[in-house]
Amino acid sequence: MSFEPKFLDLVHADSDAPSPAVSPMGEEGDHALLLHTLADKAKFEALFQGQIFAGILDLDGSLREINDLAVASCGFAREQVLNRPFWETPWWRGSDDVRAKVRHAARAAASGRAFREELPYWTAAGEERSIDLAVHPIRNQTSAVAFLHFTGVDITQRKQTEAALRESEQRLRYLASILESSDDAIISKSLDGIITSWNKGAERVFGFTAEEAIGQPITIIIPDDRLDEERGILSRLRRGERIDHFETVRRRKHGSFINVSITVSPVKDAHGKIVGASKFARDITQQKRHQEQIASLAHEAEHRSKNLLAVVQATVNLSEADTADGLKQAIEGRIKALANVNSLFVQSRWIGAELSALATQELAPYTQQGTERVRITGPEIMLEPNAGQTIAVALHELATNAVKYGAFSVPEGRVEIEWSVKPDGTLTLRWREIGGPLVAKPTRQGFGGRVIDRIIRQMQGKAVFDWRPQGLVCEITLRA
Repeated sequence: MSFEPKFLDLVHADSDAPSPAVSPMGEEGDHALLLHTLADKAKFEALFQGQIFAGILDLDGSLREINDLAVASCGFAREQVLNRPFWETPWWRGSDDVRAKVRHAARAAASGRAFREELPYWTAAGEERSIDLAVHPIRNQTSAVAFLHFTGVDITQRKQTEAALRESEQRLRYLASILESSDDAIISKSLDGIITSWNKGAERVFGFTAEEAIGQPITIIIPDDRLDEERGILSRLRRGERIDHFETVRRRKHGSFINVSITVSPVKDAHGKIVGASKFARDITQQKRHQEQIASLAHEAEHRSKNLLAVVQATVNLSEADTADGLKQAIEGRIKALANVNSLFVQSRWIGAELSALATQELAPYTQQGTERVRITGPEIMLEPNAGQTIAVALHELATNAVKYGAFSVPEGRVEIEWSVKPDGTLTLRWREIGGPLVAKPTRQGFGGRVIDRIIRQMQGKAVFDWRPQGLVCEITLRA
């Protein structure tokens, strides 16, 4: 566009100044004024024809001239913006606050103060963009403000780049925070296996400080018998492969070994070339121990449950009675004895059952308040589960027999239980009845006796019944 010089004339003449023809400056002054005027015109034309928005406002803030870039790049026609207050032009239609700032800019410049601020503006299509807006007063030869000149540089791309950089920096700070606060070891290394970074987690997991580890080969944490693993990992990394959750063993600074789960990824440069690797290593030593304990407990539970079911099955098979109700009661009593002893196993986490607690629990129904019908004595001994189940059933059978025919069948009858343990672990338990009816040796072995004899022999033990007139004495020997 061709710049209109009528506004430029205001720079060098006010309404009260004499015309150049009668100027006292003379021909030499007129020549200098002309050169100055031509120079200012060239400057303004350069601004209007350049790659920035440029325009002229009068002192009331109305837009009187605008360059093509300011309207064409935004999709407006010149008629939409000229001869109206600058703040009411469609560039600022998206915000009342922005319009107020543009009005303030025009008034500040009219009072002789330059204004500059980064503001949003809107195109005809409704797109919001950013502009670095400046409004300057233009003065005449008497230094009075003659008109206002605005320029604007679209900084949308710059603002987007700055925002992207801020976001990128935030992500980097976030990643750095994760890197430093992670309990996992996060390590980077070259394709030659040289450590290039080492976070706090790596210090905690492997014991080396960053100063000790960086620059060293990664093999400082690899056991000698696992070096082939590292060669295989490096080969896969060079092919661009990722290694996920590989469980292995690594060595700590002072020589102890730990179980780790590692994930290794190739690191590429800006051209896509693989230049190194990042490694995440998680200490799973405790997890492995827990898994082994769970497996061991599962195996033990399977073994114990099979044994328990075998005992139950044997108990049912050995049970007999004259009536169905009698058979039911016999089976229920024996299974209850097994349930009671298993509750003791649970309390000890299946280590076993303490014999004193087992005997006390089994004979509790026959101990009346205020009387001493049962006396239990013996050293503290923990019976392993199989032995505990056997003793529980044996005591149940002896107590049941005592209720029917022995010491517990009369109010004054008593039972004494005592035991001893030999150094080789052999347990000898003695059941002795006192104060019951006179006892005669049975002509045939009763059912309870057969049950006791069978279960004790299954434990490679022995049960001896001594039918004394004053009461039954039963001595049980087995490996505890």
